[in-house]
Amino acid sequence: MLLADPVVLAACVAGVILVGMAKGGFSGLGALGTPVVALALPPSIAAAILLPILIVQDVVSVWAFRHSWDKWIVGWMLPGAVLGIAIGWAMAAMIDEKALMGVLGSITLLFGVYRLWIERGGRVAAASTSPGWVGALFGMATGFTSQVAHAGGPPFQMWVTPRKLPHLSYAGTNAILFAAINWFKVPSYLALGAFTHDVLIAAALLVPLAIATTLLSVRIVKVLKPEKFYVIIYLLMVLLGARLIYAAVV
Repeated sequence: MLLADPVVLAACVAGVILVGMAKGGFSGLGALGTPVVALALPPSIAAAILLPILIVQDVVSVWAFRHSWDKWIVGWMLPGAVLGIAIGWAMAAMIDEKALMGVLGSITLLFGVYRLWIERGGRVAAASTSPGWVGALFGMATGFTSQVAHAGGPPFQMWVTPRKLPHLSYAGTNAILFAAINWFKVPSYLALGAFTHDVLIAAALLVPLAIATTLLSVRIVKVLKPEKFYVIIYLLMVLLGARLIYAAVV
């Protein structure tokens, strides 16, 4: 069993907690899940273990935020995300995952620093009104990075956070979009034979922790003040970006 190794168990527990926090509303942290698990397992196995867990967590997060999500954003981003998933699947053998994470980390860190700067001292930046087709492009980036390493959070954040949605609507939009994306990824993982017996057993054993972490994060998000929520998201983007850069260079 994969989880019989204490190092693998510790890495999987840490990865599941991170993706649980992301599913509970702290968007972007999920991008750290695969790199953390990949500290102890090959990246392909790490990603395969996390996908069933993500799908179970989606049920919790979608139910929690089912009344608070932006249909317009999901309507524009999802078609692009499906295309991005297909591109990621087709290019799987050619992608340098470390280089991709390095680029994604750099952009995420700079974006988080930029948003913290323009909203420093309680300043209120004007909400973005970029057209829907821009969201479709960010959706494609979201689908691509999600297919490669379950790292679709940063592209989603870069387009959606500047729109300044109510924080529960932001969390709900994240939940609905990524629930759909994760189901669209299943055929490619099946085709690649990623869901081995050991992988599925490990995922099943980690599901209770995944559900508990998601529920706790949902509870925290629902009592947070909106202005604090976005500051936390931007700070997490900075930390996430730095961690992805570190993972790319070591």
